[in-house]
Amino acid sequence: MKSCWIDGQPATGLPVDDRGLAYGDGLFETIKVVRGKPQLLERHLQRLDEGCRRLAIPLDLPLVRAELLAFCGELDTGVAKLTVTRGAGRRGYAPPHPCSPRRLLLGSSLPAYPVQNGQTGVRLFPCATRLAEQPLLAGLKHLNRLEQVLARAEWQDSAYAEGLMRDSSGRVIEGVFSNLFIVRDGVLLTAALQRCGVAGVMRAELIECAQQLGVAVVERDLTYEELLAADEVLLCNSLYGIWPVVALAGHTWPVGVLTRKLQAAIADLSSVS
Repeated sequence: MKSCWIDGQPATGLPVDDRGLAYGDGLFETIKVVRGKPQLLERHLQRLDEGCRRLAIPLDLPLVRAELLAFCGELDTGVAKLTVTRGAGRRGYAPPHPCSPRRLLLGSSLPAYPVQNGQTGVRLFPCATRLAEQPLLAGLKHLNRLEQVLARAEWQDSAYAEGLMRDSSGRVIEGVFSNLFIVRDGVLLTAALQRCGVAGVMRAELIECAQQLGVAVVERDLTYEELLAADEVLLCNSLYGIWPVVALAGHTWPVGVLTRKLQAAIADLSSVS
């Protein structure tokens, strides 16, 4: 199942002068759609709006929202990938002034992740690829994803559902396509995303859910040693929710009580969204 719109109209291709293609000059959101309704819609749009502001890409947010809702209505159930690029441009890095941003919507089927990933947990592959530190882009879901491409190419063994990514100083940041949390003494910890990494919408949702449950949440630098010493480890993503992590490089963790509590809270939210 695939469908594509460009600037609100059905399309089959992207103009070759688009700066998203040439330079990765843009942002994207990967949105789960259930019965025509985009999940975590406000969080996705808020992140997109913030990203466009930081990259100085003018965004007509009401138009994007209207097109997305119409597209999701036709898609019904699946994944809507929303991409905003700076639009067409001549050769060279200098952005055009003014620019005419381009809006792309691509629909596909929901990924068939194994049910046991959420039930019995997953193994993490220790990726050698490191995330570069660039505070100006930290947190953004920008189009430059070659670090993730290289990291994901490091393993083909289906025994690993995700890979661990660290920054150039060795700090624990995230998964290749997930955000990572650890639990220590009842406190939920996740990496501060001031230098690199993606501020995931499910990450934000999980933090809010934890706080509503009375769980302390701390965002700060995490060392590899702290990860290994954690009581629980979990991953989150807007398409699959929460996966417990049970193994990494010979180290193991149990599927913990707090992880199960957060899974239940996220499931309850999904059932009413």
